[in-house]
Amino acid sequence: MGELHVSDEFDALIGRIRAIGPVLEDNAEHSEEIGRLSDESAKALIDTGIFRIAIPTDVGGYEFSPRQALETIAEVSYFDASAGWAFMAVQLATGTTPAYLGWDVVHDLYPNVRRGQHALIAGQGTKPGEAVKVEGGYRISGDWQFASGVSMATHVHTAAFCADEGRGLVFTLPIKQVALQDNWDVMGLRATGSIDYSIREAFVPASYAYEATCAEPRMGGALYRLGLANMAGICHVGWALGVGRRMLDEMRALAAKKTGAPRAAVDTQQFHAEYAQAEAKFRAARAFAAETWRQCEETLDNGERLSTEQETLTRLMLNNATWSVHEVGQTVYKWAGTAALRRSALQRFFRDLHGGTQHVTSGPGVLQNCGKMLSGLSDGQWEFLDLVERE
Repeated sequence: MGELHVSDEFDALIGRIRAIGPVLEDNAEHSEEIGRLSDESAKALIDTGIFRIAIPTDVGGYEFSPRQALETIAEVSYFDASAGWAFMAVQLATGTTPAYLGWDVVHDLYPNVRRGQHALIAGQGTKPGEAVKVEGGYRISGDWQFASGVSMATHVHTAAFCADEGRGLVFTLPIKQVALQDNWDVMGLRATGSIDYSIREAFVPASYAYEATCAEPRMGGALYRLGLANMAGICHVGWALGVGRRMLDEMRALAAKKTGAPRAAVDTQQFHAEYAQAEAKFRAARAFAAETWRQCEETLDNGERLSTEQETLTRLMLNNATWSVHEVGQTVYKWAGTAALRRSALQRFFRDLHGGTQHVTSGPGVLQNCGKMLSGLSDGQWEFLDLVERE
């Protein structure tokens, strides 16, 4: 079954991320203007080797543990929330593709990972298109949304349902077979370039398709037994924690500038109390995330699968992190006063935070299912974001 890999590359990579932090910050405004990460930001990320974090060690990747991946995503998101979002999406698809497709695609997609010669894969896997079984593979068609980070991608991974086989599959294909739409006009996460895309009758070889619910990797260790839904949860909680920490630090810096001025709100006992509460809420969410993934890592390392309760807690922990950080953002906005209205890092992070809360993984349906299971009113099992009752 394979043990969980804990990479010794973590500290060095975090150091490289901090070194490019000023590049991400300096380019954040320009990235918003063009609706995707700037070429300079994208190159800075790629040059760190950061997209190796989910690629199996079998082909030269880092194969970070869940907590290592979470902290890495938080680190990037601290410097630029949109860069963190685009990065987390691309690294997830880039890393899981070889794990679930296996050695047949390595020569094509991952010829020399250690030298940075590998595909970068973006796309969407929650709302499937249509796949038709044909000789040697499938023909897929459909319309998808939210291809975060696709401006950096060489390939797309996308989900489609094959009625002939009665199952959903994830397909990987070159980006030249995809029609990209320039339609990302939003309030927050503007620089993620999460555009819509379409595919019409594209042929995909069978070796470039895997079952969407796959949790039996063809290479790599225990990490990939989590499956796509749980690994996506790692991404989103890391993003939320990076954004939350940055917003609190922005408020701290602003308070230092305002203190001592006539009628400064930051010199009131109410601000002191509410800032303390925001810190507590953030730190509690971070501790819940660390505890949950520590226990899940132990389960994986023992060669076991996560229990339904553990899968429930990963989803609940993500929901808690997202909406705790949302409350942190509201507190910061309240006490920042008119400074929060002006173009600044604080305003951008506030808008990006509100974009991130709308992701389906933190939606009310998932929370309701968590409560149903934890209260003992369901004996179901998770299929992506749905709790399905056992027959």
